[in-house]
Amino acid sequence: MEQIKGLYKISRPVTTLTGALAVVLGGYVAGTGEWLNIMLAVLATILVSSSANAWNDYLDIEIDRINQPDRPLPSGQVSPRAAKWFSFVLAVASLLVAAFINLPSFLIVVTANLLLYIYSLRLKSTVLLGNLTVAFTSAMSAVFGGVAAGNPRPTFWLFVTIFVAILGREVLKTMADYEGDLSESVRTISTVWGRRVARIVFYILIATTLVMMLLPYLLEIYQPIYAYLILIGVFPVIIYIAFRVSRYRSGRQLEKLSQLMKYDFLFWFLAVILGSSV
Repeated sequence: MEQIKGLYKISRPVTTLTGALAVVLGGYVAGTGEWLNIMLAVLATILVSSSANAWNDYLDIEIDRINQPDRPLPSGQVSPRAAKWFSFVLAVASLLVAAFINLPSFLIVVTANLLLYIYSLRLKSTVLLGNLTVAFTSAMSAVFGGVAAGNPRPTFWLFVTIFVAILGREVLKTMADYEGDLSESVRTISTVWGRRVARIVFYILIATTLVMMLLPYLLEIYQPIYAYLILIGVFPVIIYIAFRVSRYRSGRQLEKLSQLMKYDFLFWFLAVILGSSV
């Protein structure tokens, strides 16, 4: 029972939920009403994300002993063997689910699984390339919803916005994980170029995210309620995070800011749904 609880934690349900909601968002703005296919895409996304999280934790057990010692693997709650098989089974299940949607959806799931496995094996210890991979696969969740629904075109703006926002969050996470990554010689933008450069890149990406979020209202794609929600509920949180990211923050404090940024995305999802003219 304890190991089952640990496997549940390894799947990172909150992070997985964010990807699932992005699929729903993409399916909603597609406007076709193909909700059965959209829900299958949601299930496939949950399986892909959970599989990737387990695989990542399996490979990062030594780093997590420093950065995240309370996680199931470094704490001994879950065995490495169990985590590896858990990841494999979920990846296969995601492919089976995607096969019932359509061929483009199946190919997206195949690509996502491969990219996320390669990310953990090779790309994570690179300067920005790994971060770009995570941002790309995260942003593809919205497109996946549109593809499953049969109309991906309205999701392309969502893709760009999510991509930039997630890339910013990924850079923030490299700052949070600086100590552990440095001890294990992991190459990230923070360990190779320095935390000061990482902060500058983070600020640029955050500023770009704010502009991208506001554009649909300025271009009259979304209703005014969208602008009201992001200006009142989304922008203040992002600006607060930007001000709090400084050289004086510990890894644990930066990790909390990273989590806060993730929750703020959920409010943005709500703004898109309410402001969409679909």
